[in-house]
Amino acid sequence: MTISRFLIAALCATCLVPTAAIPAPAPAPAPTPAPLSEDERPAQLRPVPAPDADFTRRTVEIPMRDGVTLHTVILIPNGAKDAGILLTRTPYDAEGLTRHADSGRMASVLQGYDNAADVIAAGGYIRVVQDVRGKYGSGGTYMMNRALAGSIANPTAVDHATDTYDTIDWLVKNLPQSNGRVGMIGISYDGFTTLMGLVNAHPALKVAVPMNPMVDGWRGDDWFHNGAFRLNSLPYFFNQEASRDGSAKWQSSTYDEYDVQMRAGSAGRLALAHGLDQVGFWWKVASHPAYDSFWHDQAMDEVLALRGSDVPTMLVHSLWDQEDIYGAMAVYRALRTKPAMHGKLFLSIGPWFHGQAIGEGSRLGAIDWDADTAKQWRRDVLAPFLAHYLKDAAMDVAPITAFQSGTNRWQRLAAWPTEEGRTRLYLRPGMTLGFDAAPGKDVADYVSDPTVPVTYQPRPVPALGYGDNNPWPTWLTGDQRAVSGRPDVLTFTGPVLTQPLAIAGAPVVHLTAATTGTDSDWVVKLIDVYPDEVPEKPAMGGYQLAVAMDIFRGRYRESLAQPRAITPGRALPYTFALPTANHVFLPGHRIMVQVQSSWFPLYDRNPQTFVPNIFFARPGDYRKATQSVTIAGAQASYISLPVAPD
Repeated sequence: MTISRFLIAALCATCLVPTAAIPAPAPAPAPTPAPLSEDERPAQLRPVPAPDADFTRRTVEIPMRDGVTLHTVILIPNGAKDAGILLTRTPYDAEGLTRHADSGRMASVLQGYDNAADVIAAGGYIRVVQDVRGKYGSGGTYMMNRALAGSIANPTAVDHATDTYDTIDWLVKNLPQSNGRVGMIGISYDGFTTLMGLVNAHPALKVAVPMNPMVDGWRGDDWFHNGAFRLNSLPYFFNQEASRDGSAKWQSSTYDEYDVQMRAGSAGRLALAHGLDQVGFWWKVASHPAYDSFWHDQAMDEVLALRGSDVPTMLVHSLWDQEDIYGAMAVYRALRTKPAMHGKLFLSIGPWFHGQAIGEGSRLGAIDWDADTAKQWRRDVLAPFLAHYLKDAAMDVAPITAFQSGTNRWQRLAAWPTEEGRTRLYLRPGMTLGFDAAPGKDVADYVSDPTVPVTYQPRPVPALGYGDNNPWPTWLTGDQRAVSGRPDVLTFTGPVLTQPLAIAGAPVVHLTAATTGTDSDWVVKLIDVYPDEVPEKPAMGGYQLAVAMDIFRGRYRESLAQPRAITPGRALPYTFALPTANHVFLPGHRIMVQVQSSWFPLYDRNPQTFVPNIFFARPGDYRKATQSVTIAGAQASYISLPVAPD
């Protein structure tokens, strides 16, 4: 094919056009130089979003009814219209929680603690994070877990419930991009503020997701477990309250917490040595070692049992939550019988440590779950649940979503617990276990010495933390062989199982024991012992996985509110629940129960001599005691197991 002469002529004509005949683009205007100054920083920085940013960031000071303003960060997706709002109220720095990356992508800046970033970003929600009063950018005074206004623990006229109401009211009136629906989500302390938002809730609050919430600081969350004080609470008290912005830190030059606590002696001496006497909450805790009205007033399960709620709520519980293993289940029990919550109360039970539901959930310590359980839950449960109540999306979420360890599978259940009944697992002579009591009379003895306490994990024990090598998040799944051979730990082991045994619920300890002291702690552990050989995972051969374990302070045997000395040498009953379990003891495994009288340095040492306040026990109060556990006859010790369908 030949090229047209006319086309050739046109091409040649184009080639001959002088360059000057093509108009040049107009030059960009030169920036006006700033006046010279010895300080090269801008007087006031004008935030410049990334060119590819997918959201707009706003910071506002929202006024409360008493005139105090609360610092609030608002992230609005580009093009948002009729969007739901997701609110978190936190003492952990709203600015920091929304700046996890120098990025213009919402999913990136929200990555980290307390944000299900993937669900929030993909859902197109307006994200709101607010500093609670008295912390970081917010005004007002600070109280740890501020109780309801007018209570013994909070004599002021405002609380987290009123602050939540005022915040939501401002948001729905001032964010035209929203559809007027608000959800609350938060972990730990932020789970507590989420629960507080349910009290006299704003009409625009349509859904709440309290995750591992701090509910009752005495019964089993954070500060105490059944009256035994958690020593790692002390640095938290200081770091949280010594300064508004968290800049004042508890200081220690000793790596091993065992040494730190032993050298101090009592919790009170340790607190004073670190300047904790300057912090108000420490004195409140030290003045209320028993379960009195101070603790009742701020126990959110009791608050909600009394006041109720009608906000659709999904409680999230972690089976191996090392910080708040009590709260979610307690609130579930408080709300499940409320008529207003019929069809609105949901429960998720996952195989996680504290807050792991928002991270990677393939394993917990040495235990492998065969899949990323946290990602599965966020995708299949959390995302559709939020979308249903904030966007009217279809939802197929069961009332109970529970992960069953042992079989490593998710269950969709209509109710919790699923137990068909209870069976008694008895401690028996010969350090064995059985489902019937041994005849006759027998006891198992050990000497508990506060000068050489049993550790909760192998030494050295670093301070609480979440770094890659810090054992704190995963210690509850640690191998209990570390202590099972100690002479001051009773270890009872059952035969190799030939059939699976499934439990779903809270095992309940019925311990009959005597002590030569006048006070005592009792630690009981329910353990799954792996086969001696695990071919696919050799390191798991004989592994002792604690399924449920907890501590009880003996002085509260008769009354949690009124401590009483124990009569020496008399066998007395002690009854307390272990944390919720959802587990199958598989064929080839064995069941084990351990009993001991210290769990250090997580819990303060019981002096084993009755004193008015253990916080201020003196060195001479700490004495050896012989502990005798009844293992035969009508009073034989046992654990009541919540047996579930196989």
